[in-house]
Amino acid sequence: MRRHFILALTVITVVAAAVAAPAAAAGSFAQPQTQTHPQTQEQAQAQPQTAIQTQNDTPTCDYPIEVTDATGETITIDEAPDSVVALQASDAQTMFEIDAADRLDGLPYSPATSELDRGDRANIGSGWNLDHEQIIATEPDLVLAGNTTQEEDIETLREEAGLTVYHFAEAESIDDVRDNVLRTGELVGECEGAQDTVDWMDDQLEVVDAALEDADRPLSYYAMPDGWTAGSNTFVHDVLTTAGLENVAEEAGIEGYRDINSETVVDEDPEWIIYPDDANDEPPIPDALQATTAAEQDNVVAVNANQLNQPAPHVVSAVVSIVEEIHPEAYAEASAELESSPAANDSGTDGDGGDDADGGDSIPGFGVPAAIGAALAALAMIGARTRLR
Repeated sequence: MRRHFILALTVITVVAAAVAAPAAAAGSFAQPQTQTHPQTQEQAQAQPQTAIQTQNDTPTCDYPIEVTDATGETITIDEAPDSVVALQASDAQTMFEIDAADRLDGLPYSPATSELDRGDRANIGSGWNLDHEQIIATEPDLVLAGNTTQEEDIETLREEAGLTVYHFAEAESIDDVRDNVLRTGELVGECEGAQDTVDWMDDQLEVVDAALEDADRPLSYYAMPDGWTAGSNTFVHDVLTTAGLENVAEEAGIEGYRDINSETVVDEDPEWIIYPDDANDEPPIPDALQATTAAEQDNVVAVNANQLNQPAPHVVSAVVSIVEEIHPEAYAEASAELESSPAANDSGTDGDGGDDADGGDSIPGFGVPAAIGAALAALAMIGARTRLR
């Protein structure tokens, strides 16, 4: 089902005459509904099941479950939580993506959650500065804590408030993001939605792999403010390499997020410069880098920071954006070929069309306005190159 959304974006991008048709069909972007089944008394009384999750395993929402988080804390969840608080934007984004937003009662109010339907949900802070009183007042059954959450905050919520907190490990790759999506579904009782979201991610990356099959792998530099960049063992590095690029930071032996000398970048001479848009007036590129091939040829790509900076499902949309900019013809061709393949045609999602909410080809977890807005934002970003000033 998710491939149809990929095709819609491709058609909008490649065939200008088709723009009006997807706009008229915006009603088909309805959010898929998944049903959560309450646990039986027998299940609630069962022995805790230790969750052993490996890459791409489908989690089972059988309760009670026992899991160990990044702090080494083992927590037991007796039944699917009715109320969840997400401490970081990535946690909140994932809850929406897996169709578990109905039980999300608190989240950070920040630019990274501005495209979500926050409604009247509690504002628990900015993500970095948390409002402990507001979190406690929400009385959540479960608190999801992205890896950037400070351990002091986790200890306060656990020890002083007695809340159940799951602290995620740092995501160093797209595979780690997949695992976190599946784990989130397992924790909150939305395993089906989590698996659907991972399948959607994989469908997008299947098109990317096909587009890059015979492509060169140009050298790139990922520009962050104050001369920082993303090296190996970061999911941003994995985004670059998955998008068919080599990373200057890896060539320079940089691991994690660190600053990099401009002279090193000039010596490596990247062909492309990638940066998160972050609503900055200017790309965070020092004047010294004007001597690079990327700057001289205006090969500078701005990528949606909400997608690129958050270890959440839409990180694959950042991959797609980069590939569409650097290899537009190959991506369009690969998308069309995969969409017309027998496997795609036999997916059973074509039906009779219409506005049936259960049959929409939406981005997982996005309602109608957010899905349309995300598509338009992506199109505006993909087609334009940012000129250095």
